[in-house]
Amino acid sequence: MTEYLPEGFLINTAENRSSLMSYFSLNECMTTGKILEAPCIVCDSRHNLIIDLGCMKGIIPREEGAIGITEGTTKDIALISRVNKPVSFIVTDFRRKEDGELFAVLSRKAAQEKCMGEYLSGLTPGDIIQAKVTHLEPFGCFVDIGCGIPSLIPIDMISVSRITHPSDRFHVGQNIYAVVKSLDNSRICLTHKELLGTWEENASMYEVGETVTGIVRSIEEYGIFVELAPNLAGLAEFRSNVTVNSCASVYIKAIIPEKMKIKLIIVSSSENAYCDNELKYFRTSGHIDRWLYSGENSSKVIQTIF
Repeated sequence: MTEYLPEGFLINTAENRSSLMSYFSLNECMTTGKILEAPCIVCDSRHNLIIDLGCMKGIIPREEGAIGITEGTTKDIALISRVNKPVSFIVTDFRRKEDGELFAVLSRKAAQEKCMGEYLSGLTPGDIIQAKVTHLEPFGCFVDIGCGIPSLIPIDMISVSRITHPSDRFHVGQNIYAVVKSLDNSRICLTHKELLGTWEENASMYEVGETVTGIVRSIEEYGIFVELAPNLAGLAEFRSNVTVNSCASVYIKAIIPEKMKIKLIIVSSSENAYCDNELKYFRTSGHIDRWLYSGENSSKVIQTIF
């Protein structure tokens, strides 16, 4: 299903570049209905997208810019925001301007419909897919799950360790993995935390007596929660002059598997200290029926059933 990846995955592949080399290669792709990618260079005043194909220019008429544009369920900002970014499309025709210049007529909507019909409609809850972060809102992270089709990861589904905003975990343009949580007609909702490891998997990376780096996620009267990994946080004794989202050096005082607790002591904290916030995925493909975050011997059961 490589042709149904998020926009930007195909643009630099040898196969895609070869398909854009000439009128003849583009015409062949039109015959087969092949999905291609090229950069959008202009969104004109009528919200048509102008695409640089290399060998010629292409135009995606506004109504062919995305599923839902004609019906009004997709806003024109979805077209405007494509400028200076890769766009998926299918070649539908060739025409000439009044001066005789040849250009290609393209459809992003047709590429999305093909992606929906041949790929996304076959997904089931628990399937692991690739996605690309498109924009962030306080309530969640919007991602491209294929040919520019959007989906949402709610903020509470991003990781076990709580964050104040999706930007604490993701950035726009980031390639990530996600799990299909539910399907409602044509809308697909995603989750992410199930790919970041169980409590035991994360805790096994640390040892009592180590001093490591973490991120302060919340400050309570009874202590300070410090994130060691996206799915693992420990509780440190209260310390003054510590702020949320600052980096902290923490000493691991105790690891208690049966209670899923890690006791920490904050050695120091700083707004400017280096902290490795790169995501570590424990699974990136296949299907999940059940994900158990808590240990088998833990008194508290934390799980996701797909």
